[in-house]
Amino acid sequence: MNPAVQNMVISLGVMQIARKISFEDPDILLYTRIGYVTVQVIVLGLYYYISMAIKSKNDQTVLKYVDAPSAMTQEPGQLVTTTVRDYDLSETSKLLRSVYMGIAMMGFLHGYMGYTQPLFVQGIMGLKGVYEAVPIKVHLLGQKAEGDLKRPWKAAGGMFGAAAGGPQTDNAAITEAEKRVGGSKKDE
Repeated sequence: MNPAVQNMVISLGVMQIARKISFEDPDILLYTRIGYVTVQVIVLGLYYYISMAIKSKNDQTVLKYVDAPSAMTQEPGQLVTTTVRDYDLSETSKLLRSVYMGIAMMGFLHGYMGYTQPLFVQGIMGLKGVYEAVPIKVHLLGQKAEGDLKRPWKAAGGMFGAAAGGPQTDNAAITEAEKRVGGSKKDE
């Protein structure tokens, strides 16, 4: 199943369960808060551990790919030359930023607006996010970086299965991007 559709189905299912829970009860609200904070601490701890594992492996294998072009411009994608270590750290950093944004949104929704159901829903979705995170699969679960897990990792497809045009790793695209980079330097 498409991950975006799967997220929506799980979110809707968890929201239906959350509607049945009486969050007016102080004990239930306390346990919901504790559960949410526990999940966030676990997620942040796992990503920190993954970052340490990536740094300890220190894989300096060169990784070249052509980044996906922006949908807003007509410009072609940029050539990216990095190492496996730096790439994995940047992807883990993106996951950390998304967790921090979720915590900030929850702080606003629960702390300022007083909504309690999102605490329950985001606690469950946080665990699902860890389950789907590619760095977790590669560095914690020990799956080989082959197939869908081959670097550079593809972005999850959109709602109707249309991916945002992931990075290109074929030699033709890399050679073309190198020519563009080399040509622009000569022109200056």
